[in-house]
This record gives sequence, structure tokens and C-alpha cells, in this order.
Amino acid sequence: MEADQDWCLSFRFDSTQVRLNNIGQTAAMIAGHAGQSPLFNEMSQHYIELAGDFDMLGDGEVLYVGAETTAGGESAIDYCESIITEEDEVFFSKPLSEITPGTYKWLRVSLAYQNYDILYKSSLLPGSGTAYGTVASFVGFRTYIQNYLINGTEYTPSAGTGGAGNHNQGYWAFQTNVFGTNYFTDGQAPAGATTVPNPFTSSPIPAGSCVVTGQFVNTAQSLAPLTITGSETEDIVITVSLSTNKSFEWIEVTADNLYQPEIGEVVVDMGLRGLIPIVND
Repeated sequence: MEADQDWCLSFRFDSTQVRLNNIGQTAAMIAGHAGQSPLFNEMSQHYIELAGDFDMLGDGEVLYVGAETTAGGESAIDYCESIITEEDEVFFSKPLSEITPGTYKWLRVSLAYQNYDILYKSSLLPGSGTAYGTVASFVGFRTYIQNYLINGTEYTPSAGTGGAGNHNQGYWAFQTNVFGTNYFTDGQAPAGATTVPNPFTSSPIPAGSCVVTGQFVNTAQSLAPLTITGSETEDIVITVSLSTNKSFEWIEVTADNLYQPEIGEVVVDMGLRGLIPIVND
């Protein structure tokens, strides 16, 4: 095998991909809730693993674990050290010579930070009363956050969410601009509310984790385990297709399927709704 052959992964965000629940079953919207498919700007991940049918979490081929810190107390994802990438940009690569040859059925990726645009409604806006704002959401098991950027402006978690420091899965912030005035709010989704699809049900994912699991397919979308022989002459390129199908979810106050933060509509879920790892031919 040539030394320069790599394993490469990039994200794809797909609003038409099937919407799944935590155990990989098709999921409809909960009564009294609404959701929309956000327009993703960028994302980071914290953990990557290849697994076979009998590999519990951590027992497969662990390819990457991101930086963690105890600066906030308990060990947490170090947001300032996270690698944040856009769609179709390679977010991870590794020489194939450093990966154990074998046949792998599942890909596990722990998602950590998301940045995307959503449509919202406000009485302050003219016409339809709708405009786009940006959400930063932290869906990793726990994240140490001092500050972060949204559209070029630096923010620190508000005192009401605990301020700078460790934040459990589900911390989020929303930012928009109305007639030159900046609007910012942040909050914390309830514990256990973030959806983390795992169709590999014989290998459970710990509560509060965001290790999304998917079964390898080929470009024709047929199930096809990934085989690494150790004698590859070309790179192995994987597209990690993530379902954004109504992945931003809130509790409605006014039943109109439009997110309205100013009337107290509460965000409850920001988890991606499925992962399909596609082995490119």
C-alpha cells in the first residue's frame, strides 16, 4: 500500500433524508411541537469509530478523540480546540496504514457543535414578519465554553445558563439583527431531549452522549460493509450524510409552524436525525 493513501471524511447535510428517533426508527413530529430543517453553515465532531456487529462502543477501531479539558470541573469537550468545518470540506483524514485492516459495518461519529440558519417570526418585522437568524448549538456530552462567534460577533454564555464554563448537552444560542439592532438569546434544552439516532441497538449509547451511528452504504445507497485490506492503491473517501429533517424542534405557543422566540417558544431538540456513511466509488 502506498504511504499516501488516506481515509477521508466530509459532511453532507440532507433535509430530505429520513427523520429518525434515538433507536433508528422513522419519527414523526410530536403533537404540540414544530420543527424545521435548518440551513447548516458548519459543524464539529469529537469522536470517530469504525465498528463491526459485535463491537460495543469503544471496542471497535477508534480513529479520533477530540481535545477535552477539566478547566470547568468535570472533563468536557474543549470548544476552543474543536475543528469546525463546512459541508463537503474534509473534517478528518488518517493514513490507511494506521487503520487496522478488516470489515466494518458501522460508523460512529460524536457530533459536538452546530452552526446553522433558521427562519423565525417576530412582530418587529414588516410584511410576513419572518427573517433568518443563526443558531449555535452544542450537542456534545458536555462542552467547556468561554466564548464563541456567531456571524463575526463574540458571545459568552449568559449568567442564566451558567456563564462561561462547562455546559451540558443542549446549550444553544440564537442571534439575529433587526433594523440594525442585534438580538441575542441563549438557553438549555432539557436533559435527554437531544435526539441521537443509533440503529445499532445491541450496542447502546450512554445517556447524554451524541455518538450518532450509521450503517455503511455504497453510492447506490445499498448496504455494503466497508472493507480495508491494507493493500489499497487509492484513498477511501466517505461522505457522512446527516439528516437535518426538522432537526431544529421547539414547543409551539402559536400553532403556525414558525419559531417565535419573543413569545416564549422553547427549543427542545437540536439533534441530527440520522447518519448514513457513503463509501464513494
